Amino acid sequence: MRFVGIDPASKTGFVAKDEHGNVLREKELTGIGDKDPKRMTTLIHEIITHVRPDDLIVIEGFPYDTQRAMFAGGLHHGIRNELYKRKIPYYEVAPNAVKKFVGVTGWVGEVGSKKRLTGPQKKKAVMKAVFEFFGYKNKSDNIVDAYIMAEIARCIGLGAENITRYKHQLEVISTILK
Repeated sequence: MRFVGIDPASKTGFVAKDEHGNVLREKELTGIGDKDPKRMTTLIHEIITHVRPDDLIVIEGFPYDTQRAMFAGGLHHGIRNELYKRKIPYYEVAPNAVKKFVGVTGWVGEVGSKKRLTGPQKKKAVMKAVFEFFGYKNKSDNIVDAYIMAEIARCIGLGAENITRYKHQLEVISTILK
């Protein structure tokens, strides 16, 4: 069994790990071209060709705020539809829960003078946290997010209590399983 994380976006992160947490496959998938529906259709096909029937999959939930809402909605639904047609179950994790799993809240500073992290700052904070927690590095924030989700899948499949003792990680797993 592989534990798979999928971060759907125009550059979709895909990571598959084994039961020991070793990365078996890491890839950023883009589809063909930059015009839809060809790009979206080929991207969904590309994602599905990397999935195996016995994978335990965690996929990031729909983004709350995106300037490309039509593309994001179509991609997210397209992936889920293909998994459904193949009878491959999956778990969804909210974008904020992905960050919470590695201890990133989106805020920095002391109480009373906290500052909200935005776009690139938040991505860098997540990448730094993943390196600190797991010793994993990749130049693509999409792949790093997929790595987190693959680790969440591993915690679900093998039992989070067997893998981690961090309260915030156990909370994320508990929320997903409810």
